[in-house]
Amino acid sequence: MKPIQESIGKKPMLGWAIFLVTLVVVFLLGLLASSIMERRAESVFAYTPQVKHDQWEPRNEVWGQNFPREFETYYETADTTFRSKYNGSAMIDMLDVDPRLVVLWAGYGFSKEYNQGRGHYYAIDDVRNILRTGGPTDENDGPMPATCWTCKGPDVPRLMNEIGVAEFYKGKWAGKGSEIVNPIGCADCHDAETMNLRISRPALIEAFERQGKDISKATHQEMRSLVCAQCHVEYYFDKKRVEGANYLTLPWDKGTSVEAMEEYYDEIEFSDWTHKLSKAPMLKAQHPGYEIYSKGIHADRGVSCADCHMPYKSEGGQKFTDHHIQSPLNNVSNSCQVCHREETDKLIQNVYTRQDQIIGNRDKLEELLVRAHVEAAKAWDLGATEAEMKSVLMDIRHGQWRWDYAAASHGGSFHAPTEIGRVISTGIVRAQEARISLARIFAKYGFNEEVSYPDIATKAKAQKFIGLDIDKLNKEKAEFKKNLIPEWEKKAKERESTYEVKM
Repeated sequence: MKPIQESIGKKPMLGWAIFLVTLVVVFLLGLLASSIMERRAESVFAYTPQVKHDQWEPRNEVWGQNFPREFETYYETADTTFRSKYNGSAMIDMLDVDPRLVVLWAGYGFSKEYNQGRGHYYAIDDVRNILRTGGPTDENDGPMPATCWTCKGPDVPRLMNEIGVAEFYKGKWAGKGSEIVNPIGCADCHDAETMNLRISRPALIEAFERQGKDISKATHQEMRSLVCAQCHVEYYFDKKRVEGANYLTLPWDKGTSVEAMEEYYDEIEFSDWTHKLSKAPMLKAQHPGYEIYSKGIHADRGVSCADCHMPYKSEGGQKFTDHHIQSPLNNVSNSCQVCHREETDKLIQNVYTRQDQIIGNRDKLEELLVRAHVEAAKAWDLGATEAEMKSVLMDIRHGQWRWDYAAASHGGSFHAPTEIGRVISTGIVRAQEARISLARIFAKYGFNEEVSYPDIATKAKAQKFIGLDIDKLNKEKAEFKKNLIPEWEKKAKERESTYEVKM
């Protein structure tokens, strides 16, 4: 090979070309170094604490002074414009979409009003405004307990620290309305000193302890799901644990499958309410998102809730977690496409296909359960005895528990479609077994006609069918808000002036 000097000597243009390329490379490297130094300086400046506060500071705005990027993205949860095929962040009247729910929850507060949840920003407003939290209620529903505030914001751990966990669970919902005023945010999930993820709700810690597990040993990646599991789980109110308290408890002692939790509830003879039509002792699934996620392929591969719903993003040279907690379908490039290389339209269609397949069977189960409740009511009218109806009512209870477990998980048909499909299929079996038993009871009492399916084509018709006077309830709720909420806000402002924040 000839020496390079000889080659350049014979081809002077080559030398000039190399010289110019070298200049360009050096210039670009200089720009890169300058950019890195500027971004590093910006990063250091952005994360220099601007204020000092303790762990129990409930105001997200105060935390946000130290972490402006996270705070700015968190407040994007106020955006309600995104709506996917089935859910999203928009306000959706689910009873209007599916009036069968009114009959399935007859005698329970959810038959009055049930809306698609909006972003965390609206946690306080939505629970204040829902019909379930105002006005007189029937004997099954009862005045809502204070425990219903547990997942609504960082004032909850603050108040638990001040008065104790058991004391927080005592009393009625309205009694703590002036205390819980800041929506879900920073103090719910973060340590004030280190900003490490932390569990602020005792029910999850206690559930781990009863299984012989130490949640403090969880890895950072596990914590990126466990902080969500503080609220996105199945739970019930244990009235026996502490006198006078509705102690929030996770029914995980036998496991987190639909059958394990059902066995737990059956063993302690727990029910959320007695169905108005069938008189079955019912279970109301809350939102078992974590339990179902845990049975899916993403959890099996070590993907956390935050990886999809709060993916990392970069801004100003700083990598941070996007706190705009939302459906991954509204952020496919930063969530799904980090791992999957398919086009956006293809990935979204994959999700919709799974949802369509699951919801088709879920709708059939709803219809069968409505029929079972109505037919059970007819059996009582014919004179059926409690002994004759006992197994029927347990089949209805178990069938609807499976339906609600699937429906209330909000995303279960994607998180674990195989498991949700299995759960719904076993629910269909239970509902049909109840109806077969009812057919035998009808025959015994000489009734051989078809029990008509009710006209519940709209929410209004369904609510009228189960005997709800919604106009009256709305008036009572309006009066409730008029009298109480301004007083709550006044007390909250007075308390806020006592918080100590150091600049």
